Amino acid sequence: MAAVEAEGFTIKAGMKNSKVKSPPKAGAFKERPAKPTSFRKFYDRGDFPIALEHDTKGNKIAWKVEIEKLDYHHYLPLFFDGMCETTHPYEFFARQGVHDMLEHGGSKILPVIPQLIIPIKNALHTRNPRVICTTLKVLQHLVVSAEMVGEAMVPYYRQILPILNIYKNKNLNIGDGIDYSQQQGRG
Repeated sequence: MAAVEAEGFTIKAGMKNSKVKSPPKAGAFKERPAKPTSFRKFYDRGDFPIALEHDTKGNKIAWKVEIEKLDYHHYLPLFFDGMCETTHPYEFFARQGVHDMLEHGGSKILPVIPQLIIPIKNALHTRNPRVICTTLKVLQHLVVSAEMVGEAMVPYYRQILPILNIYKNKNLNIGDGIDYSQQQGRG
């Protein structure tokens, strides 16, 4: 007589010749689609003072106004919101815009920290490895961008760190190979 498959914790599962089915996968690492971002809407409307500039070193953003004169309370959260984007040109403009604004923001960055938490959390919750890596690079840049930014992030750890906890044991095992991606600024 062949074994009968049964769901766990049922009467059938306790009978002779029954085999309990495996539970379904929880899907902790399954990518989740990003919701439409405000960044995309504003970019499509032409509300950002940016343009694409082709350079011998690659593409970069040509800012139509000085970055230091931008309203950081308005623009920085929008650019952070664009970190969820994975399609061109939105992905490029969001990432490059965030780094440009963090580089030139100085003291304007600290007051905006509370507005950045939800876009950071949304980017991490996509569970897209590329988006997560980019978000972590942006967080590194954010913390060193101005005085007291790292300290200002402490109250928000409870919102940001749980998603990273899922990935802490997911290790890249490349055997005898050497991973140069971090050295090259990609990892």
